[in-house]
Amino acid sequence: MTQVLESSEPRVYQGQFGEFTITKSDRTGVIVYRTGLMVAALSFAIASGLVLWQGNNPTVLTAVTFLYACFYIALGVSLATIHIYLASLHRVLQVFWAIGGVASLVLAWQYSEPLALTVASQPFAIVGVGFTFAALTGIYFKEAFCFDRFETKLLTPLVPILLLGHLFGVLPVNGEQVLLGLWAILFIVFALRKAIQAIPPDIGDKSVFDYLKAQRNAKA
Repeated sequence: MTQVLESSEPRVYQGQFGEFTITKSDRTGVIVYRTGLMVAALSFAIASGLVLWQGNNPTVLTAVTFLYACFYIALGVSLATIHIYLASLHRVLQVFWAIGGVASLVLAWQYSEPLALTVASQPFAIVGVGFTFAALTGIYFKEAFCFDRFETKLLTPLVPILLLGHLFGVLPVNGEQVLLGLWAILFIVFALRKAIQAIPPDIGDKSVFDYLKAQRNAKA
C-alpha cells in the first residue's frame, strides 16, 4: 500500500546519538500504522457522508455505528504502531483511546438507539466518546509538528472546536455540518499523503529512542 517497492534490506543511518538500523520489521510497522490510518479515514469519511446525507434515517445511523467501530479498531492499530519519541505521550494517547472505547460501550449499552444518535442528541456523551477523538487529535498534532502538513495543522484545532462546540451547544447545526465535512475531507487527504510518503521519516531517529530508553532505565 505504501512505498512497497522500497528496499526491505536493513540500512544503517547516522542519528543524533549514533548509528541506527532500519529493519524490515520497522518498515512493516510503518505500513501497518498507515494502513490503520487509511481504514480509519475511510470509515470516518463514509460515516460522515451518511450522516450529512440522511442523518435521520435509523438504518443509516446503525451503519454509522458499525463504521465507528471500524474506525475505532483501525485507530487503535495505528496508535499501537506509531513512532513517538516521548513514551509518556504515546501512553497517554493509548489511554485516551481506551477510555473512549469504554465510554462508547457504556453508551451503547445504556441507550437502545444507535450510538451516533445518542452522541447527537445527548451532547454530554462527547465527554466520554471524545477521548477517542482526543487520541486521534494527538496523531494530527504529532504529524503537524514532525512533518509540517497543512491538513494536520487545520485538523488539530478543528476537531476540539467541533466537539466542544457541540458539547456546549455554541455551534449552529449548519456550522457543525460544515466542520464535520471539512474534517472528513482533510482526514482523507492526510491518509492519502501518508500512503505515498517515504517510510524512514515515519520511523524517525532510532538513536533518540535508544537514548531516551537508556535515560529512563538509568533513573529507574
